[in-house]
Amino acid sequence: MNDANALSATLQRHVDDGTVPGAVALVARGDDAEVVAVGHVDTDGSAPMTRDSLFRIASLTKPIVAAALLGLVEDGLLALEDPVDTWLPELSKPMVLRHPAAALDDVVPAERAITVEDLLSSRAGWGFPSDFSLPGAQALFAAHQGGLDPRRAPEPDAWLAGLARVPLLHQPGAAWLYNTCSDLQGVLIGRVTGRPLPEALAERLLEPVGMADTAFEVPPAKRYRFTSQYTPTAAGALELFDGPDGQWSSVPPFPSGAGGLVSTADDWLAFARMLHARGAVDGRQVLSPASVGRMTTDHLTRGQREAGRLFLLGQGWGYGGQVDVDRAEPWNVPGRYGWVGGSGTTAHLVPATGTTAILLTQVAMTGPEPTPLMRAFWRSAAGV
Repeated sequence: MNDANALSATLQRHVDDGTVPGAVALVARGDDAEVVAVGHVDTDGSAPMTRDSLFRIASLTKPIVAAALLGLVEDGLLALEDPVDTWLPELSKPMVLRHPAAALDDVVPAERAITVEDLLSSRAGWGFPSDFSLPGAQALFAAHQGGLDPRRAPEPDAWLAGLARVPLLHQPGAAWLYNTCSDLQGVLIGRVTGRPLPEALAERLLEPVGMADTAFEVPPAKRYRFTSQYTPTAAGALELFDGPDGQWSSVPPFPSGAGGLVSTADDWLAFARMLHARGAVDGRQVLSPASVGRMTTDHLTRGQREAGRLFLLGQGWGYGGQVDVDRAEPWNVPGRYGWVGGSGTTAHLVPATGTTAILLTQVAMTGPEPTPLMRAFWRSAAGV
């Protein structure tokens, strides 16, 4: 059985048992790519899934936004060590909980300013911890909004003002926390460029890389390719969350740098190939090799990795994505970079071997733990 047949069989099993209506999987080795599309774009079977089907990629947005922010660093518009309050004055005097479980009024001043690098490495002090019940976490969730429901969040200035009223869970640089720093990166890109994030991202990264289908909205002419999004119920059924003419039919008030993009398997492959080529696309440097190296290198301490185990499973974090540091599972290769999306997506690349593995589905995850389908895909892509 060749790779494509094995991959197709893996996906088809999960379509047949009702786990997902359909899926697109892509495994590339160098210039060669095996692509498999199975099932349908919705539970009604209205159209077959195709290679160019559009998906809400959720947190696969994070590496793309991190790359765009690094491009601004390379252009000299800001530096990794710069305090972000130069552009985000709302964050100029953050308060920090005395300890992560403290009451919201038990705070001390931040020991130093939050830097650009803190945002890129997800160590600014805001973000999702492993214990969602903490008072600081609950306050953050109330301020956060958005995500897979993008029209719930206010426009960026109002969102940032609300976040600034929430105390940090940890001192800047002290701990890895999930998600919020990627949204802050998106707001920062908008402030630095003086352009809305969708425009700045398209001009500075998406267009140079050739990601023509990646955006914060799906125009009418492309909606026939747009998959419906579902959430699994306790009874094991799939409940419609959003259709092709729903929340992504126009740019939302808050374009989320943490999870707002729609894309295709081939667009994310184009992004991965840019990283494999050390930042080059058709002879043009979109990012420097040094920036690609920083993106795909673990920046966390062992303690930070362990504290973030709920999300990281003991692995590390670069800029915008996970970096494997040990072989906990057969698919974990030291240096493997990428992430998963709560909408049921996953994309990783292994710089040492030139491989890329992308899985796009339209059924949301129910928690941080990778789904059985993701694990089966990773195992198949790794050839084990």
